[in-house]
Order: sequence, then structure tokens, then C-alpha cells
Amino acid sequence: MSPVLALIGFVGLCLLVCAADVALVSGPERGWYLSLTPPPGTPPAWLFGPLWASLYLLMGVAVWLVWKRAVSPHPLRLWGWQLALSSLWIPAFFALRSELLAVAVVLVLIPVLALTLRSFRRISRTAAYLVVPYLTWSLYALYLNAGFCWLNPG
Repeated sequence: MSPVLALIGFVGLCLLVCAADVALVSGPERGWYLSLTPPPGTPPAWLFGPLWASLYLLMGVAVWLVWKRAVSPHPLRLWGWQLALSSLWIPAFFALRSELLAVAVVLVLIPVLALTLRSFRRISRTAAYLVVPYLTWSLYALYLNAGFCWLNPG
């Protein structure tokens, strides 16, 4: 496969997941979110779309860099698992309106992201660096999710 097509495919897949998740946040789900008491340090709602798109773009480029050099499918599988987990967070939080389930998703996602980063680092330091913002955001998201649970019981 052409490296350029692979890059388009990986980035496209990530942005497709992002677009599907963003579609779940429109309408009644957005109103529900805005009705919650946010924890201190919650970013403004308008920031989430561009932030998620940027993180997914970085994930797509990172996996492409690894795909070009990988001799084992293991790093790509880890990336696939973290993408799958990433795609579950928005439905858990917004569609199911379950802050607690979203916390559980992030608690599983963080170690998978850390393993992905470590696996990517062995192949491409640049790819590993591109995963760092998402891992950092996921740690912050854990704080936000826990805060939403705490401040909005029931």
C-alpha cells in the first residue's frame, strides 16, 4: 500500500471516529451536559470539538509513522484498542449520560494509551511524542469525569 494512502486512511479513520462522536454531542445531549455542575478547570464547551479533532489527527499520524516501520502487529493492535476505547467515551458520557461509565472507560483507556506510547517509542520517538497530548488529555479527562460524578450525583 502507498504510504500516502495509508496516511490518508489512518487519519481518515481517526477523524471518522471523531465525527461520529461529535454527532452524538449535538442536540439534547449538549443541553444535558450544559445543565451539569462542572468541576473547576472545565474548559469551555466550544473548545472540545477542535481539541478532539486535533488529538485524533495526531493519533492518525502517529500510527502511520509506526505502520511504516513496524515489524510486529502488536503496536498497531494496541493503537486499535485505544481507538476503540476512545470511541466509547463519548457514547458512555453523552448518549448514555453515565459519568461513572465514562470514568470506567478512561480508567481502561489510560493504561492502554501508556502501553501504546511505550510500544510506539520503540519504533518512532516522533510517534510516541504525538501520543503524549492524548495521554495527557486522558488524565485530565479522568479528573473532569470524576468531578462530574462527584458534583452531579444521581
